[in-house]
Amino acid sequence: MNKALAVVEASKSAKALVTEAGKLAEGIGATLVLLHVTSDEEYEKTRGSLESIPNLETSYTAGQALDGARQFAEDIGREVLDDINIEYDAVGRVGDERDEILAAAEELDCDHVFLVGRKRSPTGKAIFGDRTQSVILDFDGAVTVVTE
Repeated sequence: MNKALAVVEASKSAKALVTEAGKLAEGIGATLVLLHVTSDEEYEKTRGSLESIPNLETSYTAGQALDGARQFAEDIGREVLDDINIEYDAVGRVGDERDEILAAAEELDCDHVFLVGRKRSPTGKAIFGDRTQSVILDFDGAVTVVTE
């Protein structure tokens, strides 16, 4: 492992995963990238909520969502990697989580992805797809998955 991508979310499992990815990267001298993806649905929901407030003269742009996602990754990194001697890059993306994880891993030349798997029923996986399964199948490198 030379460069790892850890997908950051607001859960205990995701924070524990980032901590372990940081320890592993520190131990072998690898680089760590923290990625938070704001889904299209989250972006639209927030934008719609802000637009529905009367007399509010502001908008929520894709650029602001991108900055917010990067800042979220930075904040989680600061919180959970403070005691680990590793530098990391924080990256934010807006879009489909699976696509953005794979695109970031490729663009940033990562050879390992760490992410939290979500529990879904077999029917849910068949209807909605499974982000974790797609990343495992489509990423050309190692993938470490923990479940909540």
